[in-house]
Formats: sequence, structure tokens, C-alpha cells
Amino acid sequence: MLKKKLRPRIKARIRKMGLKKKLKPSIKARIRRNKQVIISRIDEFFNWIEGAELIELKKCNTKEDPVRPELDNVFRRSYGRKIYGVKYGGEIHAVMCFAYTNEIPRDVNELDKFSHDAFLQSAQRDQNMGKIAIAYTVWSKKKGGGKLIVKEVFKKIKKSNHLNRLITLSPLTDMAFRFHSKNGAKLLQVNESTQNFEYKVI
Repeated sequence: MLKKKLRPRIKARIRKMGLKKKLKPSIKARIRRNKQVIISRIDEFFNWIEGAELIELKKCNTKEDPVRPELDNVFRRSYGRKIYGVKYGGEIHAVMCFAYTNEIPRDVNELDKFSHDAFLQSAQRDQNMGKIAIAYTVWSKKKGGGKLIVKEVFKKIKKSNHLNRLITLSPLTDMAFRFHSKNGAKLLQVNESTQNFEYKVI
């Protein structure tokens, strides 16, 4: 009963103060502004995804690496190891580092040894380096960059005439599990301090 009595009084007071007319245009204006911002952000996102390109890098800023910042550029470029980046607008927005091996490493020491061995074998036999691409770190500085670099590297490996597997040497964290699982990789094995995921190369 009290609620019914209050409603007409409140409505009358709002009409009297002129708030109803003032609120409507301001709310509409805010909705328009928010809509324009959302559209602008969506356009910007798709423009950068479509315009980005995968390139090989001679070096990267290792301090930005959230996984293995202790590995310097000499390590990342020795014995056939590679650094790839997604470039857009003159800037690198995502980075992934690789080693090529013939065995699956369980830690960085094995990664170093196996990629060294694969490099020497390829030099002696005049063959391509290793059959397995080991992604041992990845990071992104722009939204969507991590997923994009995985996709672009995957396409590059599929075109390769000597690589038949794409496997990660990932830290033993929930974040790494979610990232690779979300991007289509399967958990291959869990080691003492790392975990290996495999992206199926068909």
C-alpha cells in the first residue's frame, strides 16, 4: 500500500524537477559514446590481426620474457635455434623462441643438448636440422598476439619439408596449461619442472 502511494509522488517530483528530460539525453549520449569506443576497438583489433606478419628476429628483449628471461640472445640463436616475432606497425607484438631437435626435452639442459646434437648431425649429413620444433618460450605485448604467433608458426611448420612435430617445453603452471589447451594443443607429458604440449601437425 505504501509502495503504491509513493510511486505517484516520486514520479510527480521527478516531472516537477525536470530530471526525466535531463536524464534521457545524457544516457543516450553515453550509450552512443560507448558504442563508438567498442566499434573502434573491434576495428583496431581486426586490423592488427590481418596486417601482422611473422618474421625471424636476430635478437629480442630477454627481460620481457616471462618464462625464461635468463636465456640470452646467444643461446636463442646458437645451434640452429630461432627467434620469431609478430610484427605490426613497425613494432614486435609477440615473440616465440624455438629449438630444433630429434628428441623431446624435459628441461632446458636437455633442450640445449638435443638441439646441439641435431645441429651437428645435420651438418655432418648435409640435412635439415631436427624433425621436432620445440617452442620453449612465448610472450605477447598486444592482446591476441600469443594466439596469433602460435597460428602463424603452426602454418610455417606445416609448410616445412623436414619438421613433423610442434612441441612445447612449458613451465609447470596453470597459465601455460590454459594457454596451450585453449590454442588446441594436447598435454603430452608432465616432467619434474616442465610440461610438454603437442600441436598436431597434419
